[in-house]
Amino acid sequence: MKKNLGVVPAVYPMPVLMVAAYDENEKVNVMNVAWGQICDSDKIILFIGEGKKTWLNINASKAFTVALADEQHMDVADFFGIASGNKIDDKFERTGYHAVKSDKVYAPIIEEFPVVMECELLEVLNTEYVSGIVGKIVNVKAEERVLSEKDKIDPAKLQALMFDQFQNGYYVTGDKVGKAWNAGVGLMKK
Repeated sequence: MKKNLGVVPAVYPMPVLMVAAYDENEKVNVMNVAWGQICDSDKIILFIGEGKKTWLNINASKAFTVALADEQHMDVADFFGIASGNKIDDKFERTGYHAVKSDKVYAPIIEEFPVVMECELLEVLNTEYVSGIVGKIVNVKAEERVLSEKDKIDPAKLQALMFDQFQNGYYVTGDKVGKAWNAGVGLMKK
């Protein structure tokens, strides 16, 4: 029997995305975004509240990067989520992390995170119910250590963080348990 829990954001897993953009002085700001998702083969949507420092920077610079946080960098990824760039001027510098300019878009790449998407701003959604940023992914870069022999990102090697909204926990990607577009093929024959 299922128990009523009321209204809770009951989607699991949620990604742990590190969204970075420059301000008007080329100062790096990074924020932790769990409410984001691929919305087409070359597009990503991030649900970021209007007025957040990164939101302001993306709107001004028209570009951003999105990195996948991994277990090795969980402490800094969490810090990027709890510290506001509007309140802490040296937010990025406190971490000791390193940023380089993307060669594809006007945005910083945080070197410590193993996978990064370089994005151009396509659209800002601002309605009564949604504040979102839609970006076009123009390139993806990945550390060789997280790639398979076929140069594909390997989730087992990546150890990407997943956010649990139920109990506010972080988990990592685990074992492969099936093959997509194959596990349900048997039911097609009925």
